[in-house]
Amino acid sequence: MALTLEQKQQVVAEVSEVAANAHSAVAAEYHGIGVAKLTKLREQAREKGVVLKVVKNTLAKRAFEGTKFESMSDRMTGPLLLAFSMEDLGSAARVVFEFSKDNKALETKLVSVGGEVYGPEELERVSKLPTRDEAISILMATMNAPVTKLVQTMNAVPSKLVRTVAAIKDAKEAA
Repeated sequence: MALTLEQKQQVVAEVSEVAANAHSAVAAEYHGIGVAKLTKLREQAREKGVVLKVVKNTLAKRAFEGTKFESMSDRMTGPLLLAFSMEDLGSAARVVFEFSKDNKALETKLVSVGGEVYGPEELERVSKLPTRDEAISILMATMNAPVTKLVQTMNAVPSKLVRTVAAIKDAKEAA
């Protein structure tokens, strides 16, 4: 059933709003995947804060106008499933990467992060980007390390002095 003009405008508005708020996007060809498997993919995506859209390429291209995903428009061909990361940079890539391990029919075509478009070979690398919480914990550990080392170094001087005095005392008592 063909979409009416109003329905097309509504689809473009929805995708445009999602694209405007997304951190990254993955376009994957889903040809050959059954409805049950796509439903499972949608459930996994929902749990990870990823929005999945299956939209005609012409509508997606219009929706991407004025967003950081506009550069994807030139390379969009075939039936594509669009995954948008809403919480962190790598969540859409993680969902697509994990799902494509078991379902070879899901073939990644494009990965877009920060307005840059990458090929399918970058999917795994983007999927390994830390989540926001992981990035914060890495930053905190990095900031904490010099202070911890300073405290350990400053504590070592009095400790060494105490051990030296104790060793001298033990030596005098033994003599």
